[in-house]
Amino acid sequence: MNFNIRLAQINDLEAVLAIFNREIETGTANWRNTQLSLAEYQQWYADLLQDNFPLYVAVETTRQRIAGFADYSAFRSLVGYKQTVEHSVFIHPDFARQGLGKKLMQQLISHAKQQQIHVMVAAIDAENIASIQLHERLGFKQCGYMPQVGQKFAQWRDLVLLQLILDDHAPLN
Repeated sequence: MNFNIRLAQINDLEAVLAIFNREIETGTANWRNTQLSLAEYQQWYADLLQDNFPLYVAVETTRQRIAGFADYSAFRSLVGYKQTVEHSVFIHPDFARQGLGKKLMQQLISHAKQQQIHVMVAAIDAENIASIQLHERLGFKQCGYMPQVGQKFAQWRDLVLLQLILDDHAPLN
């Protein structure tokens, strides 16, 4: 299958939300316990755009089906963190193991560099070994391990923090 990576449009949000809500219901990549409504997701998207943060989608070219998405946004709200972002990548299970996570991550990294972001942070469930390994292949380094900091499906979950320094010589501003 062939895929096109592009910036999301408002009419993509229902498909993106379906992928996200499925993960909430069945997976541990997101520790929310309730699904989002379309209105909540549209507001989240509007906030991303207002802050000049990207939302990319991977579109299967034959049927134009959204196979996955990726975004980044502020790591923390304090001004001292303004050049640090945290990202998310979600792939529909029908399209898993086809390299989409890597392609979406490469697009996010490229965009972040263009926006003069200094550090990209990943917060990954410790049991998601495939995601941790993908991040490490892309140059991310583990910078933290936080046991039992969250819950999902009535189990304590451990969190792995990884970071990628995008520009060792970024100006302070």
